[in-house]
Amino acid sequence: MASFKTVMKSGHPPTLFAAFLYFDFCFAIWVLNGAMGPFITETYKLTPAQTGFMISLPILAGAIMRFPLGILAQYIGRKNAAITEMSVIILAMIYGFFFVSSYNDVLAMGVLLGIAGASFGVALSLGSGWFPPEHKGLAMGIAGAGNSGTVLAVLFAPPLAQAYGWQAVYGFAGAVMVIPLIVMIILAKEPPDSEHQSFKEHISCLFTKDGWAFSLIYVITFGGFIGLSNFLPTFFYEQFAVTKVEAGRLTMLAAFMGSGIRIVGGYFADRIGGIAVLSVVLLAAIGSFLALTSTPSLAVTTILFMLCFAALGAGNGALFQLVPLRYPTNTAVSGSMIGEIGALGGAILPNVMGFSKQYTGAFATGFVVYAVFAAVVLGCLFLWQKKWVGAWVGPRGKVIDPTPAQLQAAGRLEPIAA
Repeated sequence: MASFKTVMKSGHPPTLFAAFLYFDFCFAIWVLNGAMGPFITETYKLTPAQTGFMISLPILAGAIMRFPLGILAQYIGRKNAAITEMSVIILAMIYGFFFVSSYNDVLAMGVLLGIAGASFGVALSLGSGWFPPEHKGLAMGIAGAGNSGTVLAVLFAPPLAQAYGWQAVYGFAGAVMVIPLIVMIILAKEPPDSEHQSFKEHISCLFTKDGWAFSLIYVITFGGFIGLSNFLPTFFYEQFAVTKVEAGRLTMLAAFMGSGIRIVGGYFADRIGGIAVLSVVLLAAIGSFLALTSTPSLAVTTILFMLCFAALGAGNGALFQLVPLRYPTNTAVSGSMIGEIGALGGAILPNVMGFSKQYTGAFATGFVVYAVFAAVVLGCLFLWQKKWVGAWVGPRGKVIDPTPAQLQAAGRLEPIAA
């Protein structure tokens, strides 16, 4: 078993750090409206359904923008794509600081926040690009731990909004975005793991059953993580009548678990297999969702969310141990596509929770819907892994040494039959 030091020596740590920081700050900006949800809801007297839509819009916009950014990264390089994206985000934050003054403006700002949500595939591909296949799971876990940006958002946005007004938070966010931009320019190096491919080859993952299978799994793991991260401040505020700042701190506890455990998920996926880890975490997520339907006390609810986020975070890391094994030559595009579909699941969840609250008077129905969906995906995983093992991955999802023919075929299986 390779030590952490050995793993780092096999790649380029400065690029990995730059990718982590880039994703971390982008993620924080992506979920700003969710972190400030109670403030915005109070300002414009929103219904639960309106709040759910407002929170989901940045997630939806970010999901849609991920794939185009992944395509762009294949042509101008992942480092240049990241620099371009961060520069545009700073301009978007300036707009938010000066011009957001109505609910419609908040919705427009939600679309602009989605630019930050597009960073996922590029960040993970850039961070892991220097590492060999047997260590990509850990490298992607480290880069993907940038979803700890949720912690930054829910920890700092509510008190800043309380002190200076929630519109001012956009200005603070734009100012701090300069930090990862400078780090990316100075430290990052474009990885050598890319090949010149045609546009058709770039998007080949869209026409494979495995790509859609990964996407459905990610709807549960990442969709659950980002959807709940955005909705929890509103959930705690309305369900337990805590203050807006306290709601952010409670959300931070859960989000921190999900972010930190993502690295652990990638680590164990490298060693015992991504399929095995995914099976365990999906079971844990189902149990957590169902337990939350009983409306337990604040302390028990917080612990359950921490367990749920830990499972979802580990699942995120485990899934992206499998992606570069299945698509070794176009990981940025495939990762962006999978991330896009997964984030769409995150856009659905706040709306489900909002409608559940508005029409049933409680959030339990929303948890049941997601638990049932997770159970269906777990059953499908059991069927899918029978085809995966031996074809491009080893038992339980571990790395196998591919033949030259397998390397050539990876990422280009037959399209789904009509």
